[in-house]
Amino acid sequence: MSTIPPNSHESFMMAATVNMAMAQTPKVKAVRANSNASSKAKTQMHRRSRTGCYTCRLRRKKCDEGTPTCTACKHLGLHCEYKRPTWWSNNDSRRQQKDEIKMIIKRKKLSEKASHTIQTTTISSPPGLSHSLPTSATFSDPLDRTRSASIDSHFAFNFNSSPNGPEFGAYNPQMLPTHSDFMFNMSPYDIDIKTERQMFVDDVPTLRESTVSTFSTYQTPPPTGAILPSYPIDGEWTEQIFQERRESLNEEALNMNFFDFAHGPAMTSRQIDIELDENDQRLLEHFVQFVLPTIFPILETNQHGSVGSDLILPALQNNEGYLHCCLMIAAQHYKATMNIQSEELDNDIMRHRHATILYLCDALNRDEDHQQILEATLSLIFFQCCVGRFDDSLPDIPWHQHFQAVSSLVSKLDLPRIVTDPSEQLSQTPFNMTLTAWIDICGATMQGRAPSFAHIYREKHLSTTNSSLGLRELMGCEDRVMYLISEIACLENLKREGMDDITLCTHVHSLGEQINLTENGDCSVKMPFNANGSLSPKQLSKNITSAFRLAARIYLCSLVPGFSPTQASCIGLVEKLTTVLQHIPSGLHGFDRSLSWVYLIGGSVSGATSTFRHFFNDRINQLGDASSFGSFGGVVTLLHEVWQQTDSFLPSPNATGSTEAPYISWRDVMQMRGSDYLLI
Repeated sequence: MSTIPPNSHESFMMAATVNMAMAQTPKVKAVRANSNASSKAKTQMHRRSRTGCYTCRLRRKKCDEGTPTCTACKHLGLHCEYKRPTWWSNNDSRRQQKDEIKMIIKRKKLSEKASHTIQTTTISSPPGLSHSLPTSATFSDPLDRTRSASIDSHFAFNFNSSPNGPEFGAYNPQMLPTHSDFMFNMSPYDIDIKTERQMFVDDVPTLRESTVSTFSTYQTPPPTGAILPSYPIDGEWTEQIFQERRESLNEEALNMNFFDFAHGPAMTSRQIDIELDENDQRLLEHFVQFVLPTIFPILETNQHGSVGSDLILPALQNNEGYLHCCLMIAAQHYKATMNIQSEELDNDIMRHRHATILYLCDALNRDEDHQQILEATLSLIFFQCCVGRFDDSLPDIPWHQHFQAVSSLVSKLDLPRIVTDPSEQLSQTPFNMTLTAWIDICGATMQGRAPSFAHIYREKHLSTTNSSLGLRELMGCEDRVMYLISEIACLENLKREGMDDITLCTHVHSLGEQINLTENGDCSVKMPFNANGSLSPKQLSKNITSAFRLAARIYLCSLVPGFSPTQASCIGLVEKLTTVLQHIPSGLHGFDRSLSWVYLIGGSVSGATSTFRHFFNDRINQLGDASSFGSFGGVVTLLHEVWQQTDSFLPSPNATGSTEAPYISWRDVMQMRGSDYLLI
């Protein structure tokens, strides 16, 4: 990563140009001045816009940023997208999208050429290629369920109805010329198709390629009077198209205004206007480019790539404490990913950490800006779980001390009453309350205590009108399953306080029945991709919910007196969990880092011969260096220590004569190491 700010490169180039001009003779300068005057417009440097539509950015074309559709997309009949599409973050999907755009542009140009040929010739010719009906390749956006035919087409084709519907019958004779008209009034023809390809480097044209192919109709025509079959022909192709459209229609629509982020309207662009010094500006650019896409990956999927403009970027401009926290996290991420031990980076981390705490303390003393304080404090807790090093030796305040301030602020803002009172009729869920609930529930399991707002989750679980707190949209798991994990944490707290075994087993059985009730409906697990290759947020949520449900069962079983990981029921649950996790995308663009708690609970009871361990190590390899920091890095280190201690124990026969391995609690291992992680 360069230590020279972006504008310094341009200044350096301009200075070099001035020095070279001063060293030239007047005659040479005069000659070059005349030649440069004519090409000044072509060679003038300009700043590339980052706010153009994603279709033009994919094509590497200049976008006039028109709304709702830019001029280039409107002219070519392309889908213009200003919000980050799902295919942008995946190289294969991006390549497929580019090929589809090329195909649409090719059809457009062929249509224009064919129409021009019809208008200029005196001999009757067949209909232009623009009369071709749209196919599945025409549909590039999986969210557009009712896209009409091409703007050049004279006909409409409904992909959203059954192939057996009336629209798939024979052509209307008043709409199209008859087959005999084509047979006797048109002669065979050839069309030469010229394809040109231009490569640009920083908007400067370099390589140009040109190819010519020929489309010919010189073939034996059908006999006179033959009846052509209706279009499309019944068969595999039509069934496939209909199945794709039907699956797409089943996908739920995205609610872009689900959360109330409590800091004003979303930003219309990703440009940030914040005055910072040179060093902090580099940290901010690193945060936006490398850290921002990794913070809320599931929310990013559910909100269709708008998390940055809706949540993060407005808070950076409006919340000083939030800004310092993000700069601290950027320095930590840079230190972890680059594996750099630098005193300057450590100073940046501590400087912004101190600035964040100082801002929060001042705001608390003034007793104002409670929403901004809550937002910044939650970021101190959660962002550290995303990118921070678990073995970082720099001094810091434990996460649960920050959460005490969060609990006080949530109560001061009256958020528990707002989300549970039926008379409130909330149109949007408070995002800060949702993030607080996620940290509260999983954090309680880290410490073996009851969640701070367990009564709120219990009330929401029993509600028949509005049980959602937004957890499914934020982290993928259905809200009711997370509420039951809160109940299990409460039960563990009662066990530690001395609950008798009979009462404990009764509650374990009741909670097990409640978990069974969350399996109503379609809970099938499969790869979360639509027929066109795009990610399905609905199926992804089903898979993540199934993973959390199985982890909750394992967590519940571990409370039963005499529990052992070698019991058949526990082994079966771990194997089922492994199968479910195989259906969740992996790698840097996957969602393994959002399932740290699930991996911790399931991995802590997996045996030496379990397929879970091999699967987990494979997921670590796919993540590469990213598996060594954040909550996932803490889970990797903790599980390896648990496995080392578990495998070193020799199984001994119990009272019944059977041989069982001892259960070594992951929490006991973490406390022996003096660690105080929040692994979510």
